[in-house]
Amino acid sequence: MLHSADITILRELQISGRLSMQDLAERTGLSASQCWRRVRDLEAAGVVSGYRAQVAAKAVGLNAIAYVHVALRDHQEDSISDFLRLVETEPQIVECASITGDHDFILKVYAKTPEDLEVFIMQRLLKSGLVRDTRSNFVLRQTKTRGPLPIL
Repeated sequence: MLHSADITILRELQISGRLSMQDLAERTGLSASQCWRRVRDLEAAGVVSGYRAQVAAKAVGLNAIAYVHVALRDHQEDSISDFLRLVETEPQIVECASITGDHDFILKVYAKTPEDLEVFIMQRLLKSGLVRDTRSNFVLRQTKTRGPLPIL
């Protein structure tokens, strides 16, 4: 169970992961050494899993985003492992989750153009031999991305 100070630290780090320990301490009402120990413990426990820059997709030429629902050909352990390995090696796939319903997984995929997304789906997913069916939803406009987790 998280202590209230840990929750405050996590909320602040989600807003700005580049805060110095001194700034984080001031925002949380803790000393810098207390903050440092708590952050270190949160990292060691896997609660804080990393830090990264948020890059604007359009600023780097990624103008097409789709959620791709994937149904696998079969549900053998090897097939699932092979599919998950494919997901890990494809930089265009930024999120993957197993889901309920008619499909097995949902992927969030970025590309430069809708045509590039089509090529990715046809050449990488369907030709892998692992995928039976895909269904795609193209993102028209993003209104909220990478919001902080609601730490309750």
